[in-house]
Amino acid sequence: MRYEYPRADFVREEWLTLNGDWRFFFDDGSEHKIQVPFVYQCEKSGINDQRISRCVTYQREFALSPEWRGNHIILHFGAVDYQCKVYLNDFYAGGHVGGHTPFQLDITNFVNWNLEKISVVIEDFPTDETIARGKQFWLENPKFIWYTGSTGIWQSVWIEPQPEASFEWIRFTPDVDEGQVKISYRLSNDTPLSCCSKWKITLHEKTYFSGELICSEQEDHFTVTVFGNHVLSGPFHFEGLCWSPDNPILFDVTAQLLVDEKIADTVKSYFGMRKITIENRMLYLNNHPYYPKLILDQGYWKESLLTAPTDEAFKADILRAKSMGFNGCRKHEKVEDPRFLYWADQLGFLVWGGMASFISYTPDTAAQFMREWVEVLQRDYNHPSIIVWDMLNESWGVPQIYHNTKQQHYSLALYHLAHSLDSTRLVISNDGWEMTETDICAIHSYRHGASDDPLQQQVFANCLKDWNKINSGKIIGRLPFVKGYHYKDQPVILTEFGGICGATSEDGWGYTCADSEEEFLSSYRRLIEALHDSEIICGFCYTQLADVQQETNGLLDHMHEFKYDPEKIREINQIIKKGRN
Repeated sequence: MRYEYPRADFVREEWLTLNGDWRFFFDDGSEHKIQVPFVYQCEKSGINDQRISRCVTYQREFALSPEWRGNHIILHFGAVDYQCKVYLNDFYAGGHVGGHTPFQLDITNFVNWNLEKISVVIEDFPTDETIARGKQFWLENPKFIWYTGSTGIWQSVWIEPQPEASFEWIRFTPDVDEGQVKISYRLSNDTPLSCCSKWKITLHEKTYFSGELICSEQEDHFTVTVFGNHVLSGPFHFEGLCWSPDNPILFDVTAQLLVDEKIADTVKSYFGMRKITIENRMLYLNNHPYYPKLILDQGYWKESLLTAPTDEAFKADILRAKSMGFNGCRKHEKVEDPRFLYWADQLGFLVWGGMASFISYTPDTAAQFMREWVEVLQRDYNHPSIIVWDMLNESWGVPQIYHNTKQQHYSLALYHLAHSLDSTRLVISNDGWEMTETDICAIHSYRHGASDDPLQQQVFANCLKDWNKINSGKIIGRLPFVKGYHYKDQPVILTEFGGICGATSEDGWGYTCADSEEEFLSSYRRLIEALHDSEIICGFCYTQLADVQQETNGLLDHMHEFKYDPEKIREINQIIKKGRN
């Protein structure tokens, strides 16, 4: 069951999980018992029914600690798919639209301090192609690249007491060159501006900063020197204080709010000193060339679909990927649970974060997608593991983007919006092809040829060495840039390729197939050697981490266990030794 603290970068000591047993009602009125946060379509929910239901209802009772009186009582939802209304003791408490991002409701005025009753009424629109759905199929049975849909609560539900004088959020912006971190925060509306904040930054029990500041504004910031501007000019041991996959150093932060010299609120968080830039057509991590060796991660599990069966499953996936020689992942068509990002921060694993796509473009759809995209940027700002924002994929939702100026402007708006809210990361405008302005030229190609197709294999290898062939769309199938835009010396990264279906597959499919582990490893080596020989390509993302339903081209099987010897895959990945990795 999922009982871990859901929000690891903003921790208060007191909280109450509402995960576990709930009453559940389909739109036909039939009642079941469901295990939150697992959707009814999966085994872990206890229902495992793949029917399409437009409206479902959750109900349960709970009791609050009487010691919480005098605080604001905040009800949190990690993610609910798709549109919901929440009732507390039969009073409407609020709602949310969008299936991928968190929301919170202040339910203080609705609690009775006895036995509380909560009802969540959720509407989903499985056949509507204008809502952000990612890989969720609009029919009952999964097919091709589309998977079983998810309706309802699919991330943790929890309650915390929030003091009247409290922090609403805290954000950390590292500056590696100066060895400083900018700490921004916002206080609740009830916080008197005569209060002060107390901060402590530690690493391995060593204190790097400790001090008190008078709070003169509801929203404010200050800058702390962590190690000074010594990274670029020896001694090089200061580099050891920067976060990277090989050195996931995290500074712990304790923030307290004091009113009349008494502690009103305490929040614990963390940050990493990490810098991602572009130089010489390559990615640079902490001012050094870095070659991303990513794995495409769709974040699905056989028994639980979009929700990880346990918190440990996130950690295990990252450790398995690292054991195979990958230094990060591209999260594909999914806004991942913050617990995954916590483990990526802790274990040292690069993440390209994105959004779940919609299919058909309308102005209303575009506006709703953008609202939810802002919520993603705000939720995940503090995670040093995220180095790239990746909003659109293969022109999904913007199918006329090549020549349609309205859809081009939309791509540009998403690109500039991400940069306007977050200056610490790179942004891709449309991963795969038909990009507008973009920091990375991200291309997809599965035209690498089967093991018995040496001609196509040679075409693939040759294209990786010739920018003119890439730019012509010969390797991609579509042009890399839309009409009116062109290549501007961005790093060229092959962000989808491979997808080799292994010998363990029966009814599944891949882009090519291998009949044995030996044949798979031979094919994989051929692809990695082609990337090694390319002076154009400066990073890759292999498809994919794990088998998902009928798509059986993962390096892990449906239960996320190794299909191949991880040491042999690691050995192949180490063929490429460009950059510091």
